[in-house]
Amino acid sequence: MIIIYHNQSKVTNVVSTEARDFPTLINRNVVAVMLDLADKFEQEILVWCHESLKDNLNVNSIENLFHHQKLLFSFNPSSTNYFGRELGYIEDSPFIKINKEVRYATWQTSSQVGAVHATVLKACKSELKVENDFDYFLHSLAKRAIVHGLLCYSEPKLLQGKTSETPLKTASLSTLFKFTKQHYRMRWIFLLFFNLMLFEKRFPLLPLVFSLFYKKRILNPIRLNQIPLASTKTIVEKGTIDVLIPTIGRKQYLLDVLNNLAAQTHLPTNVVIIEQNPMADSVSELDFIQNTTWPFAIKHRFTHQAGACNARNLGLELITSEFCFMADDDIVFGNDLLEKAIDTFRSTGNEVFLVACHLKTQTIERQAPKQFTVFGAGHAFVKSACLKGLRFNMGYEFGFGEDNDFGMQLRQRGFDILYISTTHILHLKAPMGGFRTKPTLRWQHEAIQPKPSPTVMLFRLLYDTPEQLLSYKTTIFLKNLNKSFLKNPFGYIKLFRKKWDTSVFWATKLKHE
Repeated sequence: MIIIYHNQSKVTNVVSTEARDFPTLINRNVVAVMLDLADKFEQEILVWCHESLKDNLNVNSIENLFHHQKLLFSFNPSSTNYFGRELGYIEDSPFIKINKEVRYATWQTSSQVGAVHATVLKACKSELKVENDFDYFLHSLAKRAIVHGLLCYSEPKLLQGKTSETPLKTASLSTLFKFTKQHYRMRWIFLLFFNLMLFEKRFPLLPLVFSLFYKKRILNPIRLNQIPLASTKTIVEKGTIDVLIPTIGRKQYLLDVLNNLAAQTHLPTNVVIIEQNPMADSVSELDFIQNTTWPFAIKHRFTHQAGACNARNLGLELITSEFCFMADDDIVFGNDLLEKAIDTFRSTGNEVFLVACHLKTQTIERQAPKQFTVFGAGHAFVKSACLKGLRFNMGYEFGFGEDNDFGMQLRQRGFDILYISTTHILHLKAPMGGFRTKPTLRWQHEAIQPKPSPTVMLFRLLYDTPEQLLSYKTTIFLKNLNKSFLKNPFGYIKLFRKKWDTSVFWATKLKHE
């Protein structure tokens, strides 16, 4: 491990756990030194630390963090970030609002303290440039590499003890426009400009114009993908797995899923089935549970209360194995699905991941395992210990957003969500699916119907920054423009605002219930 101490612009000291001496590196550019060291010491962990945090650097924890090489950790102990709140106008992902109390997946990095394996820098070196702004370099690297499988985190364990609040260098608005042009689609610089003008009465014309002269930065993932993902973390002990399936009116599809599970090369220990039928005098129709001999235990519960959130919450209480496969009742998968899942837990060392779920008309693009912005409760594998105390928020019942909310609950506890494209599940989208009796939504009698759905708005209110919410407002306004806007633009805008306000009103009620 090699530790690079710096004062933001220049290297002030370099220390190695191998007792090497690096006198020629002092007073050099931090980025240049890191790239040089990555070339010469490919098997080392490279650590950077601002000289003001030298006494707080938790050296002993760093090697344990690197259970494989495709990791980048950093931490900013300050309440402010390099990019200001305006970043929310262009980034619609959970990577922006960072929980600094836990390990949190994000491409937002920090020059204050961090670590990366030298093999990562060497693999990306042809697309990396020596820059005077160390923070910009780190953000650019992480933003491009995270989509290709570099796992990037804010990690508070990098520091120990109480740290003093020190003034940090922050990016100017011009720098944000430059970053947007280099790392996003062209349209986002105009949306950033429009949002700043609309919501903050700012008119950053020069930053917009100057950003047009920068080229988009890319990263070729070929060499990065050659770095093996082989975790040394022991995450699998017993290897037992339970399957959780909520079902309603899909008897034959569910039977097919059970037969799929019975043919697995790695059998589940328990299959938890939560059967719903809202009809008052109804009884279970799943006679095959008792009439067939299954190679696993089936925990069957019948309820008259319809709703995916309630059903999954009932099922979570019955999970007892080391891992949980959260499934749907209309999926098809290979007989090695669970075996591959256990292998993925071992190779990634990660507690939560989604496998690729596709329709018959879709094809899956093979990618390296990567951090994912969404969560899907129909194709998720989770270590059961992560589920303790978690519940699907009943405010989303009969709406949209409960899956992503559950994923955010996992993130807030410090668990990352990976996407595994090499394992597939076919989602049949059974025609009998959906809600058998149309639920009565409390806002359905509103004279002006809410837009977006109050459950979608609930998720936004809970997890977005104010700027992300405003940017979302702009986006859905532009996406829903039609001829009526040209006929009566002021009336169209007035109606849109009323729909938005109705959505906020009901989402706020759901939030506080």
